[in-house]
Amino acid sequence: MALSYTHAFQRQLKRLARKYRRIRADIEPILEQIEAGEMPGDQVTGIGATVFKVRAPNRDAQRGSSGGYRMIYYMQTSDEIVLLTIYSKTEQGDISATELQTILQEIE
Repeated sequence: MALSYTHAFQRQLKRLARKYRRIRADIEPILEQIEAGEMPGDQVTGIGATVFKVRAPNRDAQRGSSGGYRMIYYMQTSDEIVLLTIYSKTEQGDISATELQTILQEIE
């Protein structure tokens, strides 16, 4: 499975990494699952695309996966996944369908 990243994902990851030093280690198991062909998380409806949202624990915040990170990814083709965005649940509520569609338009 090929992984690629949007500019939004890279920007958010860099911003979060300044505050949460272990973010890359926290999301690595999920990236490995995706690369192995698994589809962790729940499918997001109302987008018009195959988009999933998965929880990742934030070991720096000590809140488990409910207060951890949310990673949104898009199954572009059967063997290509695009990581759309990542955010900390403690800093932001849910992401809207409109925001996701805007990010999707950037890659198409």
